[in-house]
Amino acid sequence: MENIGNLESFVRSAELRSFSAAARRLGLTPAAVSRNVATLEANLKQRLFHRSTRSLTLTDAGERFLLSIRDHLEGLHGAIAEMSDERSEPSGVLKISVGPTFGIGYILPMLPEFMKRYPRIRPEWMFENRAVDLIAEGYDVAIGGGFELAPGVVARTLAPAHLIPVASPGYLQGRSLPLDPAGLSDFDGIVMKSLRTGRITQRSMRNAQGDEQPISLKQTIVVNDPAAMRAAALLGLGVTLIAKADALPHLERGELVRLLPSWWVDAGPISLYYASKTLLPAKTRVFIDFVVEVFQRERYPERFAASLG
Repeated sequence: MENIGNLESFVRSAELRSFSAAARRLGLTPAAVSRNVATLEANLKQRLFHRSTRSLTLTDAGERFLLSIRDHLEGLHGAIAEMSDERSEPSGVLKISVGPTFGIGYILPMLPEFMKRYPRIRPEWMFENRAVDLIAEGYDVAIGGGFELAPGVVARTLAPAHLIPVASPGYLQGRSLPLDPAGLSDFDGIVMKSLRTGRITQRSMRNAQGDEQPISLKQTIVVNDPAAMRAAALLGLGVTLIAKADALPHLERGELVRLLPSWWVDAGPISLYYASKTLLPAKTRVFIDFVVEVFQRERYPERFAASLG
């Protein structure tokens, strides 16, 4: 019978097209993964990969073998993980990536309850405004939006990411409120320049009737962080377009006012991103279930939806 480690090294190398990436996923060295695959090829008497200094691609035999064993291997891992979970408490380092504004506002406050429930899990949480490479960088979970679904990565939607225009009551005092998105151009704008592209993103707003209108804020103040946009709006410096989730506590306290309450920008979903549904370690699975539980308990999907008022 073939060694399961050799099979695992083959499948992950095939999915990620790299011994190095497979090694990071499996917690091995690239040399160990390459050796496992070479042993498998010797045992099967078949060449499974075409190797070069720049690429790793499957041979025809490798393609057939991958199709034959991948589902069975994941099923076997799932059964082993299920039996292991019944005997042991979830433990280990849980490496998470989440944006600073959303993470500190909503995910970090979950930590006391989570650690009380799972004391053997040690959080290692990175607060960063970027889409990380889950597998290559060794993250268990990322939370946010706009991540590319690379092979082996899945997404679980948590809530909508709707953007709304907001300003402080002091800034709006004595000013006529806009009647439609075009009217926002009459106000001082607090906008964000993308670190990745170096440009200011142009958005379109929509309403419940399905109408769409472009929005063009003046570039009165330009920053590179959503938290800075919100802070500038709280200081009374103008109108900014931020996620309703980021604005929500200040809207509820009356520190910010939502303009055009019938209009919003749909920026896609806020999601949990993680590698493979069937090979999740217990620490990752319980964290995902816990976050979903809290989001439902706190009614975040409804509260973050600008389309619901």
